[in-house]
Amino acid sequence: MNMAAKNSDVHLTITTKSGEHSIAVKRDTTILDAAHSGGIEIEATCGGRGRCRSCRCKMISGSLPPPSMADTIQLGTEEVHERFRLACQTKLIDDTVIRPMPPKSESGHQILAGKGSTTAMAIDSGVVKLPISVAIPTSEHHQSSDLEEIFIALGDLVSTQDVALGIIRDLPVTLRKSKGELTATLFRGRLVDVEPGDTSSKAYGIAFDIGTTTIVCSLLDIASGEELASVGMINPQAPFGGDLMSRIAFAQFNKKNLAILRGKVLNALNDLIKQACKEVGILPRHIYKIVVVGNTCMHHILLGIDVSYLGLAPYAPVIRAGLTIPASELPLKSVPNAYVCTLPILAGFAGGDAMACVLSTGIHKSTETLALADIGTNGELVMGSRERLVVCSAPAGPAFEGAQIRHGMRGAIGAIERVSIGEDVTCGIIGDVKAIGICGSGLIEACAQMATAGVLNANGTIRRKNTDELPLQIARRIRREEHGLEFVLVWADESAAGKDITLTQADIRQLQLAKSAIYSGIVMLQQVMDIKSDEIHKLMVCGGFGNFVDVASAVRIRLLPDIPVDRIVYFGNAALMGAQMVLLSEAQWQLAEDLAQKIEHVALAACPEFQDLFIEGMNFNSPQPHSVKLATAAAK
Repeated sequence: MNMAAKNSDVHLTITTKSGEHSIAVKRDTTILDAAHSGGIEIEATCGGRGRCRSCRCKMISGSLPPPSMADTIQLGTEEVHERFRLACQTKLIDDTVIRPMPPKSESGHQILAGKGSTTAMAIDSGVVKLPISVAIPTSEHHQSSDLEEIFIALGDLVSTQDVALGIIRDLPVTLRKSKGELTATLFRGRLVDVEPGDTSSKAYGIAFDIGTTTIVCSLLDIASGEELASVGMINPQAPFGGDLMSRIAFAQFNKKNLAILRGKVLNALNDLIKQACKEVGILPRHIYKIVVVGNTCMHHILLGIDVSYLGLAPYAPVIRAGLTIPASELPLKSVPNAYVCTLPILAGFAGGDAMACVLSTGIHKSTETLALADIGTNGELVMGSRERLVVCSAPAGPAFEGAQIRHGMRGAIGAIERVSIGEDVTCGIIGDVKAIGICGSGLIEACAQMATAGVLNANGTIRRKNTDELPLQIARRIRREEHGLEFVLVWADESAAGKDITLTQADIRQLQLAKSAIYSGIVMLQQVMDIKSDEIHKLMVCGGFGNFVDVASAVRIRLLPDIPVDRIVYFGNAALMGAQMVLLSEAQWQLAEDLAQKIEHVALAACPEFQDLFIEGMNFNSPQPHSVKLATAAAK
């Protein structure tokens, strides 16, 4: 039986001077649209495009949606942490109470502010695009060239006269067809494009988060910071290994196999660029800056760097510094005028994605102790404050993505995403259709509920004895098949697959290995920092997967440490947001380089006590950590 559908009604309560106004709307409606549908006027000067802060509101109660890039640009990370959001960008995911805030004076430029920062930073992508009038040589006595005339027109904006051969080849025709009226584009003082006419309003950038399992692409207007398109896909390298070490083993001391992996990801990036541009009707030639983040293995493969020794102790990267290279050199053939920037690698497998998470969460500026967990196939964990930061990577494997699970699948229509166990099992299914399989969030919640109901023992084994103590409908779902014990979540006649959807003992073991990697990594950082759980002011769960995880369930199964659930918040795709920040701000690029020299790396495998922590993390917590009733949380 399905739980509440994803598009069911939620209630928005708006508190104003005239009182409270409650409006019932469909889930995923923006706060701005919900308010207007209820006759409550919230000002949106920019037309709801996230380009101003006039619709700023305070989230008083309810699930806090992750911040968008527009939230970060217009409000700054400090206000984002204090539960401020833009009403035009924030979708309702739960019953919510908000208070519209009086509009503050609009500054004449966009800002990026960090936690604890005192100075706002204007958007400065490093891309300058401006119309120019260029003199066309008409006299044989005029000792000049077409290119020199462009440099004269640009003056001090040009810091280097190195120009791509492709620009020079096209220049004579471009200059004369336009009668000298051109638009020149520079990146960090280098001429990267020359076009006829005035195209100065067409300047775009792309941020990529290359994960082990998925690749996400975000297309931005780099003058305003507005996100124009967001697309993604499964990482096509997956058939060559579900985790990092499997892919390294495939390419280790084998240049041909490395080229295969590299070709797969380059084709994927080119395809995503074309898809994003097509969605909004822009030309890929107008993309001038691309920022790519990913773990160390994904970084090396993209650049064609040998990963052989990355897979051997001490797992040293070939290069740590951030790079800036022409897209044509990779090659990314779809964007001939772009430059590709990678963020610095911290150490080991903690790559540019970990650095991007640090930037976007503002943990490096916090006066309080914070922690972040970017949960995925290769998890990145960071803890500390502006005084000291430590980082580690946690190889969780692909179980959170539904891989290596008997009936596992990604979080798509037909996936079980919510589970509640009382007298019987109730499942919430994405799309409110019959179940096809179970995704990562459903797997976590199912195991938490099974542990609370007594179906799982504290060590994660399915109950074999005294099943008559369980409710009848629950007991009959425990059975032994050829592959061992399993628990039936959905019977065949209720599933779209026409067969029982079950969790096997092997499935649960895969989850235990994955969640213990994250849990023990966090606890290890606590020991290094000598920080108790109650001293962690906030734990930010990052990554696309974390949006759908019930926090109480995550604590119950020891995916996350046993800290009060009200201190655990979902931050969104922090790696992608960090890449977007670097895309829009050269200052953030420089900050990343500076931080890379200060953040301390903890090599988990080299810590003698880590093995004991990992074994401890395989178990489950007591039934109700911090008196959180999981069945109630799941029903919500």
